[in-house]
Amino acid sequence: MSKPRKTPPEFKTEAEERVFWEHHDSSDYVDWQQAQSARLPNLKPSTKAISLRLPVALLERIKVEAIKRDVPYQSLIKAWLAEDIDRHHS
Repeated sequence: MSKPRKTPPEFKTEAEERVFWEHHDSSDYVDWQQAQSARLPNLKPSTKAISLRLPVALLERIKVEAIKRDVPYQSLIKAWLAEDIDRHHS
């Protein structure tokens, strides 16, 4: 017999929800034995715009690489950053 589940509170923001789940055990709220996989093909991760100053010559080199790979230069920068983080924190 499974234990009774709590109802999570209403959240005003994504940040508020994130803090809540960082400090609470989800098994108090969800019966993971009953969970099923879901596909969310149109879900996009949250993003935040930042301002980043780069030397003009560096930005031009990045744009050349992006053209060679047929990707937007901003996407290439994000991919490189993610790869570097993964490589150094795996």
